[in-house]
Amino acid sequence: MNWKQISHRIQNHQPATPEEALAILESPNDQLLDVLQAAYQLRHQHFGNTVSLHLLRNVKSGVCPEDCSFCSQSTKAINQVERYDMQTVETILEGAQAAIERKAKRYCLVSSTRSPSPNEVDTICEAVIQIKQKHPQLEICSSLGLLTEEKAHRLKQAGVNRFNHNLETSENFFPEVVTTHDFDDRINTAKIVKKVGLDLCCGGLFGMGESMQDRADLAFALADLNVDSVPVNFLDPRPGTAFHGKPNPLTPNDCLRALAMMRFVMPSVEIRIAGGRETTLRHIQALALYPANSMFTNGYLTTGGQDFDTDKQMIEDAGFEIELTAQPESTPQPSCV
Repeated sequence: MNWKQISHRIQNHQPATPEEALAILESPNDQLLDVLQAAYQLRHQHFGNTVSLHLLRNVKSGVCPEDCSFCSQSTKAINQVERYDMQTVETILEGAQAAIERKAKRYCLVSSTRSPSPNEVDTICEAVIQIKQKHPQLEICSSLGLLTEEKAHRLKQAGVNRFNHNLETSENFFPEVVTTHDFDDRINTAKIVKKVGLDLCCGGLFGMGESMQDRADLAFALADLNVDSVPVNFLDPRPGTAFHGKPNPLTPNDCLRALAMMRFVMPSVEIRIAGGRETTLRHIQALALYPANSMFTNGYLTTGGQDFDTDKQMIEDAGFEIELTAQPESTPQPSCV
């Protein structure tokens, strides 16, 4: 494969094919730098050398009734994960200040749940309204499980910019990961998010035993949804989950190929290095910035991660720069109705 030639073709609006996506995932190690360079050309075309940072807030922890095999917040998991109901507006506001201090472009509010209750939507809306009044430049993403159109509208009206709802894997492999809801449930929520005018953050998790074909199929399913952002997670099997003790077949180079494949399939979409990057990419994390233009910093939902200062140094050492959030010229007044 001539990766540079394929990248040039994609830059001229000729999409990657499923065969090319699979070829990236199966490419040998001695072609990896060529693959990354070709992916970087696509990344640079749309995002330059900037890296956007995102800070997660676990606003409701460890009480989810779903049985996702990778998730330590499922009530099916047997572990010591902290469990609490929806945090207060004041506590969520404290997290927004932490996001500002860490130069985050986006503050992500994540709840362990099948679907948010009306009261939980009330809390998120009120918190977002107050955050936007104090920090209008800070973008807000929420991840609250399955949505109805009415709840999605309320979030949009309150000032939420983006909603996260990952597909996790291909439709074919999905039943091996979750049984309490199906792939179409996730697709339906993703479509509702786009319908009401929210940005859609939707990605997946690699290393669960899925095939290379499953990984490529996930990428094209995301492209079909016209996603705005793709968080790419790598399995870090957590104690007490169904996947704990499961051998993780991912090598650092596999992770880089997966990120590059996502960039080839979705050249203009924000690709984010997400959960598990520290344990799977290990000493070559910085190379992930060649296909990816975004990352979480300062940890995840139930696990710690690389701290902001270390991330900042890594970004700068690799020749990239943190994306600075522009101040809006005017801010419409949100509502929670």
